[in-house]
Amino acid sequence: MAPAGNFESLQAGIDNGADSVYFGVEQLNMRARATVNFTMDDLTEIAKRCEAKNVRSYLTLNTIIYDHDLSVVKTLLNKAKEANITAVIASDQAVIAMARGIGMEVHISTQLNVTNIETIKFYSLFADTMVLSRELSLRQVNSITEQIKKEAIKGPSGNLVEIEIFGHGALCMAVSGKCYLSLHSNNSSANRGACKQNCRKKYTVIDQETGFEIELDNEYLMSPKDLCTLDFLDQVIDSGIQVLKIEGRGRAPEYVATVIKTYRDAIDSYYEGSFSKEKVEAWMEALNTVYNRGFWSGYYLGQELGEWSNVSGSMATQKKVYVGKGTHYFSKATVGQFKIEAYDIKIGDKILVTGPTTGAQEMIIEEMYVNDAVAEKATKGDDCTFKLPFRIRMSDKLYKIVEV
Repeated sequence: MAPAGNFESLQAGIDNGADSVYFGVEQLNMRARATVNFTMDDLTEIAKRCEAKNVRSYLTLNTIIYDHDLSVVKTLLNKAKEANITAVIASDQAVIAMARGIGMEVHISTQLNVTNIETIKFYSLFADTMVLSRELSLRQVNSITEQIKKEAIKGPSGNLVEIEIFGHGALCMAVSGKCYLSLHSNNSSANRGACKQNCRKKYTVIDQETGFEIELDNEYLMSPKDLCTLDFLDQVIDSGIQVLKIEGRGRAPEYVATVIKTYRDAIDSYYEGSFSKEKVEAWMEALNTVYNRGFWSGYYLGQELGEWSNVSGSMATQKKVYVGKGTHYFSKATVGQFKIEAYDIKIGDKILVTGPTTGAQEMIIEEMYVNDAVAEKATKGDDCTFKLPFRIRMSDKLYKIVEV
């Protein structure tokens, strides 16, 4: 399941093998301030793109809901239903009831902290899919999936309840993301999608009585590393889950493209019987090229305490630098034209093109023309053309990928 914070990321997820995508609309989702977010008017286009590729679409509506939100929730759910969005991911009982009332499929959000089979039984009255708490081990996850089969626990659809877990991406220091630091420090509630990322900052610890400052090995004492399950993905699949969630609605489209493609390849490899240590090493190299705070296995393998990042931002081995924008696409020749506005590019450079319809496409330049003449390099102010294995649009941006 791929994250989509905008149309670029949505398309990147679809193009790189996602079976489903999840997204928020305006303010009633847990990434209300971390992404551009979609509007109600975008729902039809989202559903259209997903249906064309047989990809399921999930609307996240999982914040705390107050009385003054209820009319907006009702309108949003009705519009999602009309647009043929597959399901809503919810945590508030009012949202769950409203969605069930209009016949919309419901998935239970991790915000409800589902950790045992009796809770599964209760929510099976309302939902077909449930996201388990991030704090469970794979042994506990497997126990739940086995009991679902053994006791034939079914959702409203009549099918066995499906289990989803987090597979990759940012983790919160709080249990299932219920954090209050941002609210206390900035009057900005993380539980309303407005987290100020307090946990990602440096801190010192001082004894208030003596003024003694405690020495810490790591000043980022509340910033967890990113979750990564790729190197034990075989164990994850064997635990009986049906959905693997990739975190990252606030991250760039190339992050979505790389992570989804990598996990797609790994999952397919598992079912083909070719999942190997050598492949895992190559996949991990790919994951390291995009935004990450370092990786750890979460609590899935029985670890009881977290692992903390030692940097404020990304540890990615590559970064993108802006080069220019798309100006024309010659469909017969499959050639794209770009106006170079910043950094130079040359033959052999790895480039990234992003756009609302294009998604996130990477390639290496093998030949180019500058101002209609064969060239090795294009600089600021040049009109540059080269062959592309994909179509570009005038809104698209051109980046160069460089090693950090």
